[in-house]
Amino acid sequence: MGTLKGKVALVTGGSRGIGAAIARRLAREGAAVAITYAASPAKADEVVRAIEAAGGRAIALRADSGDAEAVRSAVAQTVEALGRLDVLVNNAGVAAMAPIDQFSLEEFDRVMGVNVRGLFVAAQEAVRHMGEGGRIINIGSVSGDVALMAGMSVYGATKAAVAGLTRGWARDLGPRGITVNNVQPGPVDTDMNPADGPLAAGLRGQIPVQRYGQGDEVASMVAYLAGPEGAFVNGANLNIDGGITA
Repeated sequence: MGTLKGKVALVTGGSRGIGAAIARRLAREGAAVAITYAASPAKADEVVRAIEAAGGRAIALRADSGDAEAVRSAVAQTVEALGRLDVLVNNAGVAAMAPIDQFSLEEFDRVMGVNVRGLFVAAQEAVRHMGEGGRIINIGSVSGDVALMAGMSVYGATKAAVAGLTRGWARDLGPRGITVNNVQPGPVDTDMNPADGPLAAGLRGQIPVQRYGQGDEVASMVAYLAGPEGAFVNGANLNIDGGITA
């Protein structure tokens, strides 16, 4: 532990699920952590309190990732409150499922707006404050590589876009000493997709290890990429999926 001592991290969508697990893990590694949330102040405060109780430093910022100005403000507030920005974890995301002939244009715009446009805005603003050793870690999905079930075309398209942005940004920012990587979870036990939820039976049967992942497992991969041992990993799209894409 302590690989991120003196560093500052911003985790978008860090009030619950995978984002909360990432925020807690980065704090355990010594980073001061800012998290954003869209509509769960109580859950965000709970994450902050847990980090502070363990001796860390954290703040919660209200920012809907579908609102570009709110995202820019969250980056600025992180730097103002915590003094710098070394690690951006683009975790915020939304999902929607429907066949193409039932998927509304409004819903299409919403999912694209958060999962792609919001991620782009956060990274664009963050790199203005990052120097040598900076890290951008995107949380994509194996859905960007494979359609696990019907109705996921738009969500999968957003995650494929994240993978493409990751590769391009790695080229753009590598010469500045900033690495960019994409962590692609398979099914993970969260309130969005619980291990006992309506989709679980169909998905679990496709996973060779026969179980859902845990948020802490994804957080461990993120911590590695954020730390000094991950310094030579750049432009990678890394699956953590129990073998569902094998």
